[in-house]
Amino acid sequence: MGGPVLLQWNGEAFEPANRHWARECDKRFVVGEFYTLAEHNDRSMNSHRHYFAAVNDAWRNLPEHYSGLPFAESAEHLRAYALIRTGYCDAHTIACSSKAEAARMAAFIRPIDAFSVVDVKEATVTRYVAKSQSMKAMGKQEFQESKTAVLDFLDDLIGVERGATQRNAGAAA
Repeated sequence: MGGPVLLQWNGEAFEPANRHWARECDKRFVVGEFYTLAEHNDRSMNSHRHYFAAVNDAWRNLPEHYSGLPFAESAEHLRAYALIRTGYCDAHTIACSSKAEAARMAAFIRPIDAFSVVDVKEATVTRYVAKSQSMKAMGKQEFQESKTAVLDFLDDLIGVERGATQRNAGAAA
């Protein structure tokens, strides 16, 4: 089964949008069979570009006291950090036999992925990895929710009114 098929509603029925989609329908579907149709809304590329421009602006405007911290290395590091801090991440936990072992384990894990966050509490190590925001990995609604959460987090981090980063990046997108 392939991805979505582009169809056009003619007032009575859905028809393939052009010859390419007609051939694709001929390959994938059987005449006379019933198929369930589900609307598929692609993410807006403008929203996608706006988001990355806003993150880049926030990174360029980080206060000096964040200089040297891992998340301040690049806009991509900052985006991953913000996704993790807002809950758009996967967590992997390792229970160690002692605090010393947990410290050694964390020291081993940290360099594996510069975009992850490794946290040690007592004898437990947790590695947080940001969720992918690729078109394939994250749908329109989840992307919009994560975009809002990340931009609000970044506004708080750089000490500006919520919505400022989003508004200011509007000119860049």
